[in-house]
Formats: sequence, structure tokens, C-alpha cells
Amino acid sequence: MSGARASLRISLASLRAHKRRFAGTFLAVFLGVSFLAGTMVMGDTLKASFDTLFTDANRGTDAVVRSSDVITVPGGGQGTREPVDTALVQRIEAVPGVAAAAPNITGAGQLVGADGKAVGGKGPPTLAGNWIEDPQLNPYTLAEGRAPKAPGEAVINRGAAKSGKLRIGDTTVLRTPDPVKVTIVGVAAFGGEDGMGQTTFTGLTRADAERYLTPKPGLASTIQVRAGPGVGQRELAERLTRVLPANVEAITGQQATDESLTMISGTFLKIFTSLLLVFAGIALLVATFSIHNTFAIVVAQRTRENALLRALGASRRQVLGSTLVESAVVAVVASVAGLLGGIGVAAGLQALFPVVGFPFPNGDLVIGVTALVVPFLVGLVVCTGSALLPAVRAGRTAPLAALRETAVDTSGASRKRAVLGALAAVTGIALTVAGAAGTPSVWLTGGGSVLTLAAFVILGPVASAYAVRLLGAPLARLRGVTGGLARRNALRSPKRTAATATALMIGVAVVSLFTVFGASLKATMDQTVSRSFAGDVAISAPVFGAGGSGLSPKLAPAVGALPQVRTAVGLGRGVAKVDGGGRTLTVTDPAALATVLDLGTVDGSLTGLGTDGIAVARDEADKHGWRIGSTASLVFTDGKPLPFTVAAVYERADLAGDYVITREAWAPHRVQDSDTLVAVAFKDGVSTGDGKGAVEKVAAAYGGPTVQTRAEYAESSASAIDMMLTLVYALLALAVLIALLGIANTLTLAVHERTRELGLLRAVGQTRSQLRAMVRWESVLVAAFGTVGGLGLGAFLGWALVKATDSSGTSAFAVPPAQLAVVLLVGLVAGVLAGWRPARRAARLDVLRAIATE
Repeated sequence: MSGARASLRISLASLRAHKRRFAGTFLAVFLGVSFLAGTMVMGDTLKASFDTLFTDANRGTDAVVRSSDVITVPGGGQGTREPVDTALVQRIEAVPGVAAAAPNITGAGQLVGADGKAVGGKGPPTLAGNWIEDPQLNPYTLAEGRAPKAPGEAVINRGAAKSGKLRIGDTTVLRTPDPVKVTIVGVAAFGGEDGMGQTTFTGLTRADAERYLTPKPGLASTIQVRAGPGVGQRELAERLTRVLPANVEAITGQQATDESLTMISGTFLKIFTSLLLVFAGIALLVATFSIHNTFAIVVAQRTRENALLRALGASRRQVLGSTLVESAVVAVVASVAGLLGGIGVAAGLQALFPVVGFPFPNGDLVIGVTALVVPFLVGLVVCTGSALLPAVRAGRTAPLAALRETAVDTSGASRKRAVLGALAAVTGIALTVAGAAGTPSVWLTGGGSVLTLAAFVILGPVASAYAVRLLGAPLARLRGVTGGLARRNALRSPKRTAATATALMIGVAVVSLFTVFGASLKATMDQTVSRSFAGDVAISAPVFGAGGSGLSPKLAPAVGALPQVRTAVGLGRGVAKVDGGGRTLTVTDPAALATVLDLGTVDGSLTGLGTDGIAVARDEADKHGWRIGSTASLVFTDGKPLPFTVAAVYERADLAGDYVITREAWAPHRVQDSDTLVAVAFKDGVSTGDGKGAVEKVAAAYGGPTVQTRAEYAESSASAIDMMLTLVYALLALAVLIALLGIANTLTLAVHERTRELGLLRAVGQTRSQLRAMVRWESVLVAAFGTVGGLGLGAFLGWALVKATDSSGTSAFAVPPAQLAVVLLVGLVAGVLAGWRPARRAARLDVLRAIATE
């Protein structure tokens, strides 16, 4: 017990005496724990916000009546259902225990703001529907004005009114997608908030909703039911089930809420929070290198001190325990501070995501026990684990080491390390290339990438000696003796240089990986448009559910009637089950499609598909074993299988999709008809400028969608990638910051251990400015080694990721030289900044005191 108390006293005394030595370690743990805690708090907050959102939406609804047949396609949310007959309302109201029932007609409807620009449409849905008179079944409540009563009147949610600068009495356009003029007569709130998260809503009369949002009157998306006193939700649903047709079901309001939450939590939120946790892991990995390096240097500097303790009777266990206690104290203090910082990070993320295009529901931060305990334990493990090897090394200090004159760490790289690192590098690169260049395998490529990264870490001390010599070669010529000394200082301890640079290398590698991957995705989209889009201009819109309302199917015929236009083809979207799986169908004029899209080699004929013919992409046809004349069974939302004859098989599905049917074939199954793209080809002799101007005039009458040239269309298709990269760079900034703090901390400790050496340099004539420059150039060399290594590793792993995820073999690989040059420049500038404070401190050393230091 006395030995443990002695170790504790020694540790606390050392921490008090050398607080500055552990400043970098404290910051690394603090930032890593803050990001992890902030991520977990953000995840809990989002889950709670969506929970509240959907609970409020269904608060007054005890049962929902809907079609029992659903078709779900990948990324299609809760799926597509057939509308239900509103005549069922009377039958439902006659069921004992039913207090009220109302049809709920919901569809896409995007408002146009006072400035002529569309409101919303960048992710969250833009909805329109009938204004439900029953206040308990309607999740919206009137905040101003009145409910719509006459044709053309509308209520909009308060958030949409603010975004579009719309007021009661204003007349605007509602895209359904056909443009509809509406007069705003009321502004609604949702549970006291401006809206259902970032979703916009426009409430119409029931007659208008049926006219614009359904294929024919008498249909509704669902029927909302409220129970009478004493009737539970489950009992109500069971009573309703007895009177409903075979293809219609009744579920409880709680089930409807749970389904929405499962859709969000089980897919989107899980992926999103996992992504945040990956970046938190990267930050903590970078922090591990910085923390380990700090303790390794501190232990090396305290060799003489530890040896004196051993000579005075301290055991190895006490010296080891003393170092571990120091790390534990730093870990506890930094982790507790990190938990507080995590709350600030969560608040910052909550404000950041809407700015970069990820709007989420508003809500107070939710701080759960798990979000506090897990980051605290991770911070403790990372810090003490990083200090374990240096602590063991400290415990092995021999008492005779007290007689040494210096404790500077000049360790180099062993032959064993070089062999082990080379084997790991060869194996890792081979696995990565095999998973990327052979049959695409994300798992094989991922395993090889991890092993390659480990090889870089192992080979760091070996590579640092050669890299610093190469990168520092110009310094001796450009900066003379100062540059030469900076180069020699960086070469003095290859292990230290490598450990310091590795943290930055990992951060830069991940930045480079995403930069290369994003550039490749853009190049692939540009290649796809250039190869497949044979038209002159495109009018595009996001599909329903991704924001926006799509394009009016009347737009393509109107554009096609222009004297400048040869062909205008609209591409709509349908859904059906093919072999039991939900698939997206392209709804268009197949014969005209080939004039604006390059479909490659086409077997069969695209003309005359009629109501029972289908064109299929070659890959899909081969997968199902279909040939011209084969029968494909499609099941639409009514649940009845229909035979379609394969009339054509085409090569390129880039823009056309895997399945193409006519509008006549889709008409009996459609709900709210819209196009996602109108491809336009001009007549010979018509310039792009003249043709585009004419098309824009026609498009203005249909809500004013954007008309783009082929190049503009390709660029806009890749806009989501820029948004993704912005978010990635923002999240990775923390890892890079931790790495730079590691460089600054290493240099600060190096200045401390070289105090006497620096004093001698000043004594023999080195000026303060030369000393500052020497330390800064040393920092730049370390940063350059990490940045260049990270760029090379990131570019290689970026190539591997592009190839491993390219199952079709059509992706393009692109290396953006300008963006990578910016990363390199930022790395070098960061090296200068990281060395600024240590250089300043070194220049302020008193010469006589420095020389007298032991």
C-alpha cells in the first residue's frame, strides 16, 4: 500500500512540476472525447427529435386504414401503396367505437416563394394534401387565418411561409407538379413548431387535393380514424379489420409511428451516426499516436530522473505505476472536460448540418448515460493504453542510467521493424489490388487497406530517415546552416519524427481518399452524361420523397411543340415488383427515348411496346435469363401479377434505368404522375443559346424548373458530392487539428530536452531569428513527411475504393491535382503554424541559463 501511495505522490508531483509537457496530451484526449461524445449526443438527439416528430404527427390518430399491398424499392422509404377508396369512410364511421374518420390525401406539392424560387426541395419532402377538419386527426393547427373552403385556397405551414416570405392574402404557385395558382388563407403550426421538421406542407380543400394529387376523385392515401371513449387502439384496429376489403388493412396509430421511426432509425439514422462514429474513431486514432509520442518523449527525457528513483530504492513496478498514474490523471481530467466539450460539439453539429444541406428536426439536446459513460471510458483507455509501452520502458530504466549526461532520445529503426513492415506492406498492397483490380470485393480491399495503413505505421521510422533527407535536401542550399540544422534535428530520432508525422499522415490520407473518391464520382457522372445523354438541354427535378414535386408530364409535349425542338422526351418514375423485389421503372415514350439517350446496342424494337411490352437493360435481362419474346411478370401496387413481353434489350442503363415501359402501361397504376427529367434535342442549325432560351420561356409556365446544357446537367448531378465533401472536410478538420497539436507538442518537448544545445548555438553566434527559423523548418519537414505520405496513401486507397465499389465496371477514376495541391499546401502551412509557438519559446531562452541546464 505504501508503494502505491509513493507512486501516486511521485506522479502528482511530476504533473505539478511539468504541466506544460502534458498540455498536448490533454488537448488530444479532450478533442477526441468531445467529438465522440458530441456524436453520440447528436445521435440520441436526432432519434428523440424524430420520435417526437412522428408521435406528434399521429397524436390524435388511433388507427390508420391503408392498402395492404406495398412495394419498396432500395432507398424508397416506407414504400408505395395503392390509394384507398374514400367511400370506405362511411363504412368505417358505422363501426362501433369510431368517433371520427377522415380521408388523408397526401402528395408532392412544392410552393413557389415570393421571389419566384421554389421553397424547400433539398432533401425533406415538400408535401400537399387535404386540410382535415377534425382538429384531433389533423396534426396541424391554425396559427393565423382560416381553413381553405373554396377552390384555389390553401393553408401553408409557418416554416414554409417564413422561407418563401409568403403572407396571408398572397397568391403563389403550387407545383403538383402541374402548376396550380393558390391563395394563402391561413398559416399553420405543427405541435407549436413552424412545421414537421424541415418538411413543407400545403393544405387544400378536399376537392382540390383529389383533383391535383390523385389519379381520379374518390381516392385517398389513407383514412385516419379516431376512437371513441374507452376504446383502445388495438381493439379499434381489430374492429375495423372485420369490415374492410381483402386488400385493405387497419393498423394502430402507434404502429404507424413505429414504422416511421423504424424507417428513420433503422436506415438513415443508423448509417448517419455510424459515419460520425467512424470520423470520431479517426480522430481518436490520430490522438493515440500523439499521446503515445508525448509519453515516449517524456519517458526518454526522464531517464535520469527515473534512474535516480531506482537508485534510491524504487521498484520497477513503482516507476511503471507512476507513469501510468500520470496518464490516468490526465485521461480523467481531459475526458471529463471532453464530455462537457461534447455537448458543445453536438450543438455545433446541430447548427452545421442544415448549413451544408442536411436539415434535421429541431429539438433540445438529449444527453443519455451511454453518451457520457462510453466516451469517458474510451478516453481513459486511449490515454492509458497509449502510455503503456512508454511506462513499461520507464520501469526498465537501470539505476546506472543516472550517470548519463543526456537523456535525448536518438533511437532509430531496427532491421526487424524494416522486415516486418516490408512484409506487411507487400501483403496489404497485394490484397488491396486483388480486391480492386480483380473481382470487386469491398471486404478484401478494406482488409488490405487496413494492413497497408499498419505497414505505413511500422515502416515510419525507416521511411522517415530517407524522406527527411530527400525533402530537406533543398533546405541546406536555400537556408544555409539554419536549414541544415533543421534537417539534422528532424533526422536525429527517426522514431519520434515518424510517430509525430504518422498522426498527420492518417488525417491527410483520409482527406485525400475522400477527395479522390469524390472526384472519381464526379468524373463518372460526367462520363455517364457525356456517353448517354444525346440531347442538347435537360430539365431535371428530384424524385418525390427527395424534396421537390417533379416535373409536369405536360412539359415535354409543350417543349416538343417549339419550332426549335426536334424531340422532347419526359422520363417518369414508376414502381413494381419483379421476381418479388421492388424495382424502379422508367415511364416514357420508348421509341423517342433513343433519340435523346444513347442506349448502345438495342436488340428487338423500342416501338410498339403498348400496354404489355417492356424494354430491359442487358445486365437485368441476363440476370433473369430473358430474351426477346420472354415473359416478365410485374406486380403493381394492386397486388395482381401482370405478364409483360420483353420487346427490347438495350446495352446502357445509365440514364434510362433497368426497366422501361410506356405511359399507357403505367397509367392504370399511377398515383401522382410526374417526370424527373425532360431531355430535349434541337433541330439542325439551332444554337444551344437560342434553343435554351426558347425552352426556358415554356418551362416558366410550368413552375420555372431549371433548364441546363449537357455540361450544366452533369455538374448539377454531382452537386450532392460537393455537399458530402464539405461535410467530410468539416468532420476531418478535428483529426488534422489533433495531429498538428501533436507536432507542436513534440517540438515543445524537443526544445525542452535540447535547452543546453540551443543555448550553445546561441552562444556561438546563432541569432534569435535563425533559431526560430530552424525550429519552424523542422516542423515543416515533419509536416511535409506526413502530408506527402498521406497524399500518396490516400490516393492509392481512393483508387482501390473506386474500383472495389464498381461492380458494373463503368466508374471513372480521377485524381484532382488542384485539390490535392491545396491539401499539400495546407499541410505545409500547418507545419509552419505548429512550429510557431515552440520556435518562439526557443528564441526566448536565456543563453547563460540554457548552457547551465543539465
